[in-house]
Amino acid sequence: MSGVVWRLLGRREALLSLLYFIAIVGAAVFARLLFSIDPLEQDLGNTLDPPSWKHWFGTDELGRDLMVRTVYGARTSLLTAAGAVLIAASVGVPIGLVAGFFGGWRDGLLMRVVDVLLALPGILFAMALIAVLGRSQMTALVAVGITGIPSFARVTRAQVLSLRQRDFVLAVEALGGSATYNIFRTVLPNAWSPILVQMVILASVAILLEAALSFLGVGIPPPTPSWGDMLRTGKGFLHEAPYYAVLPGIVLTCTILALDTLGRALAAVLEAPEPGMAPPDGEGP
Repeated sequence: MSGVVWRLLGRREALLSLLYFIAIVGAAVFARLLFSIDPLEQDLGNTLDPPSWKHWFGTDELGRDLMVRTVYGARTSLLTAAGAVLIAASVGVPIGLVAGFFGGWRDGLLMRVVDVLLALPGILFAMALIAVLGRSQMTALVAVGITGIPSFARVTRAQVLSLRQRDFVLAVEALGGSATYNIFRTVLPNAWSPILVQMVILASVAILLEAALSFLGVGIPPPTPSWGDMLRTGKGFLHEAPYYAVLPGIVLTCTILALDTLGRALAAVLEAPEPGMAPPDGEGP
């Protein structure tokens, strides 16, 4: 594991992305210590002020500090992404494990359910769920999480199918190991690499989907700070205050790009053999 970390940090784009992501997470976690201004505090005498030393990102139409709201919006997006990944992985991974390990009718039934979820456009499904359950951060979190279940199920199933007939898995069966033991103690520990990569990638997708829902006006309700809501509101002030939408949009873009870059770099590192490792049987130099 330490070798994977050092090889990941050896990639410049991964290191820069990781540093940026750590900075965003740190700012979101310690927002109350970094800023004495409340994100909901209004100053109607200073509305739509341009960026300055007092307000680095300027102020919105209600005089609220945009930089403070952007940082608190990061907290909203990151919590939604973390919860969505947790829901998607906790449901999708077991589905993939059972479908890939047992095969047969279980595989057919579970994969048809996954195909149905996969056929539904993510944002439309999330909007329908929010329309039924109402607008809240928990509803947005659950909606985004459900849309991520198929990706975890398919990735896990593919990995299990490649491991199912390996000698060490068959040896556990021959020695009397139960299916549950074999799945969770033998197969899953050897299938974690693509699952970990999928977690990072889905986090970026979840942030984008949450922002899209808020931009469309069906996401987390105001006055809770949200990047998508700031983009939606700032769209109406592009001529008077272009920074209103541009600066939070840049932060949103950089965050998604950082997570996507980390996911791709992690996939490349995990797929590449470690230095000094012998090639698999049948593969010569």
